[in-house]
This record gives sequence, structure tokens and C-alpha cells, in this order.
Amino acid sequence: MVETTLSGASHHILTNDYASEWMGIEVLRLDDGHATIRMHLRQEMLNGFGMAHGGMIFAFGDTAFALACNPANPTPKQAANITVASGVDINFIKPAFQGQVITAVANRRASTGRSGLYDIQIYAASPDAPSATDTQPGELIAEFRGRSRTISKK
Repeated sequence: MVETTLSGASHHILTNDYASEWMGIEVLRLDDGHATIRMHLRQEMLNGFGMAHGGMIFAFGDTAFALACNPANPTPKQAANITVASGVDINFIKPAFQGQVITAVANRRASTGRSGLYDIQIYAASPDAPSATDTQPGELIAEFRGRSRTISKK
């Protein structure tokens, strides 16, 4: 599998990440403690009410969280570890619908020792909306807060 990329941004943890590949996630921006990603909502991502399934929104936010937690180009010392979720909360604010483009913006809020705290905002916009930016990528549809823990790579 090839890493999911856009605009030259890539992350090694997307190699063999078949869920993110199936979702069609595109990486827009990666920085230390930050990731911005997007995807198009397809019919098979909808629930019985015709809106985005909460599990799809959660999985999308979780991918942004993972990308923000793990360095894209780890040093040899960093490569001996991985950072995983120790807990998350999500609040669904508005529904999203087929054809919309959703964007997740993940930012580290705090990090100490092996623990971290990340906030991820998820937005939805129509596909014909003007180009999304980090500051206004559409209407806010969910707030995701992740708690991370760095562990030894097995």
C-alpha cells in the first residue's frame, strides 16, 4: 500500500492503514503536534438516517489524532516508540451528509512525560465551497478530545 498523501504531506503510520485508505483520507498538513486531513463522505459512510455515521466521524477524528501524536519523520529514538490513544471523547454538534467534504484539524494542547492531550475539530463543507483553510474549513460538526500515551513499539 502507498501512503495516503496530498500536497507532499505524508506520514509513515498510514502505510498499511487500510481503514484510512478505504475512507479516502487525504493529508493536508503535518507539523509537530498538528495534523490536518480531509475526506469526502460517500454513501457507504451514512447511517439509516442518511447522515454520516457517528463511527465514521469518530474514525476520521481518530486518524487526525494519531497523525498529530506521532512524528512524521521520527528520530531513531522516537522510532522505538509509538503513541496511542489512552482515551477519547467526542461530541457531535451537527450532522454531515453524503457529498460533503469533512476536514479534521488536530492540535496538541499539552504533553508531559509519556502523556498528551489533543483537541480535534471536525468540519463539513459542500464540495463546491471555496478552498478550505485551517482557520475556516466549513461548519463545525464535532469536537474530539484525545488523551495519548507513548509506549514501546512491539
